[in-house]
Amino acid sequence: MDYGHAERPSDTAALPTAIKILIAGGFGVGKTTLVGAVSETRPLRTEEVLTESGVGIDDLEGVETKRTTTVAMDFGRITISDDLVLYLFGTPGQDRFWFVWDELALGAIGAVVLADTRRLADCFPSIDYFEGRGTPFLVAVNCFEGARQYRLDEVQAALNLDPEVPVLLCDARQRESVKQVLITLVEHAMKIREARRAD
Repeated sequence: MDYGHAERPSDTAALPTAIKILIAGGFGVGKTTLVGAVSETRPLRTEEVLTESGVGIDDLEGVETKRTTTVAMDFGRITISDDLVLYLFGTPGQDRFWFVWDELALGAIGAVVLADTRRLADCFPSIDYFEGRGTPFLVAVNCFEGARQYRLDEVQAALNLDPEVPVLLCDARQRESVKQVLITLVEHAMKIREARRAD
């Protein structure tokens, strides 16, 4: 037997492109749910139980049944194709944990701002943050049961978004719905990147 010519993996085998995406939005909007719904691996979560010390700090209006909160990040992964893997980083929603945002945002190609039409103003801090950094983003309206439905152009106007910023409906519990949001974001971010290179 000739052991001197063992087969080696092809040097030309291409590694998939890894893309980092942030999932942002207000407290209780469904960021942890979104990451968990689409991740092909068990998501890393940094949730803690809400305690009495959060009374007067955490606004539970509209999410009175919420019992936990993300204190650092959620992390998940989804393979879109053989050559594209998305790494998802869910940001904490409360102001007091925003000190981790700058670290999480490093190297991100773009962001999903998850919105709840019952508390639409909770989106503004995330939108301001990404606009200020020049980070491509879209707004995904999470379709909560019992929440009033608005046309997408009404949401865009209410948030005073640039017409180029995509706004779409999603169900953060449904893998295919979330996957479509992520694909739309990647396409939007690539379009912006190509436009910037052309300038």
